[in-house]
Amino acid sequence: MYLDKCFPRELEEAKINNTPVVIVGGTVEYHGPHCAYGCDTLVAQGLLEKLAERKNLIIAPSVSYSPSSYAVGDATTGTVHVRENAFEEYLYYVFFSMLSSGLKNVYVLIHHQFEQGSLMPMTLSYMKAAKRATMEYLEQTLGQGWWGSESFSDYYSNLGGGSDPFSWIKVIPTMSPEVQNATGYDHAGKFESSILMALYPEAVKLERLGDKKHWFTVSAAEANPELGKKMVDLSLDYLEKTIV
Repeated sequence: MYLDKCFPRELEEAKINNTPVVIVGGTVEYHGPHCAYGCDTLVAQGLLEKLAERKNLIIAPSVSYSPSSYAVGDATTGTVHVRENAFEEYLYYVFFSMLSSGLKNVYVLIHHQFEQGSLMPMTLSYMKAAKRATMEYLEQTLGQGWWGSESFSDYYSNLGGGSDPFSWIKVIPTMSPEVQNATGYDHAGKFESSILMALYPEAVKLERLGDKKHWFTVSAAEANPELGKKMVDLSLDYLEKTIV
């Protein structure tokens, strides 16, 4: 089910059932001459759509324009980079609106720069905006001193669970460190090209590798849909357990 195709009745049911609402945190970023600019978005989006075949969840509209950075290529390569402070402010309003509407089981799914669970600027923007929105929402709805009130005496015993307000919005990678170790992880190389190929074959054109040489794309010549399928299957098993 897609959030932008929902009606109030479906949204109310989702709130009652605490149905996961998942946002893809994507990018428009240069991935060499052979991968589409939306690679990071497409990988997360493709996995999420397959996950929706396994379990009940709501797919929220993806966020594509983001802090991609110009680390891979400069501003002439087609990458769209939004500065972190502006992006975080935008996310704050998105998250605050979701919390205000009663959605308390939100996930952000990110494939960009999440090697071994490292916290890079884009991921940190999501995390910081989520905490800011949660703190502001709690103060506005429960008043100042909410945490110190007697009604939160069980705060520590609820950490990490559904009653923990700081678990209402979670930011997670498409591939856990364990999944990455079981297969591999790179930028527009053998592994990322393979998983993108398995999800969206039309988004990979290996015959264009010769258009421009990069150290990080050389291994893409070995990309194949079989490896991609393994990566997809392992990622889905991890996501099915994580998004609850």
